[in-house]
Amino acid sequence: MEVSLEKNAPHQVVIVGGGFGGLYTAKALKSANVNVTLIDKRNFHLFQPLLYQVATGTLSPADISAPLRSLFSKSKNTKVLLGEVNDIDPKAQQVILGDEIVPYDTLIVATGANHSYFGKDNWKEFAPGLKTVEDAIEMRRQIFSAFEAAEKATDPEIRRALLTFVIVGGGPTGVELAGAIAELTYQTLKEDFRSINTSEARILLLQGGNRILPHIAPELSKVAVVSLQKLGVAVYTNTRVTNIENNIVTFKQGDELTEIASKTILWAAGVQGSPMGKALAASTGVECDRSGRVIVEPDLSIKGYKNIFVVGDLANFSHQNDKPLPGVAPVAKQQGEYVAKLIKRRLQGDTLPQFRYSDVGTLAMIGQNLAVVDLGLIKLKGFIAWLFWLVIHIYFLIEFDTKIVVAIQWAWNYITRNRRSRLITGREAFVEAKTVNNSVQQPSTPTTAECKS
Repeated sequence: MEVSLEKNAPHQVVIVGGGFGGLYTAKALKSANVNVTLIDKRNFHLFQPLLYQVATGTLSPADISAPLRSLFSKSKNTKVLLGEVNDIDPKAQQVILGDEIVPYDTLIVATGANHSYFGKDNWKEFAPGLKTVEDAIEMRRQIFSAFEAAEKATDPEIRRALLTFVIVGGGPTGVELAGAIAELTYQTLKEDFRSINTSEARILLLQGGNRILPHIAPELSKVAVVSLQKLGVAVYTNTRVTNIENNIVTFKQGDELTEIASKTILWAAGVQGSPMGKALAASTGVECDRSGRVIVEPDLSIKGYKNIFVVGDLANFSHQNDKPLPGVAPVAKQQGEYVAKLIKRRLQGDTLPQFRYSDVGTLAMIGQNLAVVDLGLIKLKGFIAWLFWLVIHIYFLIEFDTKIVVAIQWAWNYITRNRRSRLITGREAFVEAKTVNNSVQQPSTPTTAECKS
């Protein structure tokens, strides 16, 4: 069945994916003389940078989500379709959506990225990642269930494993997760339990390179390590995880192998392009990199097809500084706006110079009053950086009422140090205390550390 589109517009634009790249492309085309069809398998836009706050009970999923239909209710040239794209026929210029066919003149693919376990997909069962609302809810379930199970556990080794939290990956997500769990453990929950002392919990951050936050200035990376250590996080660099199985993490530092029992292992180490990258490669012959990201041309189109664009985390854009742009929201936003402007220029018989990313900086929240911000010539740390982080994230939230709700939530959390959304939901009501290996080797206290996950 073919989906009917309005025929009064000269150009049909189909956008696959309602993340930052797809969203900002559609928003930039709302006044253009085109018809836009936005397709996503979810009916909402998700603000992924704050997923870790859902996972640690600070915010609820609704606080960082916005229904796509409400976002485009006043954009009369934009149609939203709920569904998953199965294939693309570039010769017929059609998107296959289940048993429906959506024709296009210009196609923008912005389906983002998924977790990468570097060929060890069996680790996913033991170490959930953080890309979707479901991921965040599952992570939240595991974190809070661990405390509940520890409260009932009588075996000290089982209790120790339940109160050990391992985060694999020292990028912004891993750092922010580690800091949030530390504050939750040592501050928020310290008066809530009677049989356990939450201050005895251990939080390990494992990073594979020689420093955490590798895309930020080295001096700020050092600040982040010190700040995390003050919160109670043990930071391990130059550390490679070699196995995750049955609640045991095995990692290697130099020639030394260490095993540690943990009931809560969280993955923040690697990403790979969504399956749409492979689908595009199969239908168009475009090349993908080792992570499954589509290699794009300087104008973000794909080789051989000037009317097919890839933006956001799925795109490998290496035409600036000879290395791929990072998979962050500002990149996707700017790419989406660029493609929208290029479409409008082409309809006028004109074009644009190649896409160029304007780096707005790198930032990471570590804890309350603690953050690092790298704006190039300007580098911030501590309270000022923390305020900057808050303002930027509120600014990038999509809906105005969401900005207000999140600002109020953060203000209340700052005053009370409480987290309202500490709900245990999902597949299990709680984690049963299972037998752990009592003979596992415990890691030595690190100075700095890292895990090549």
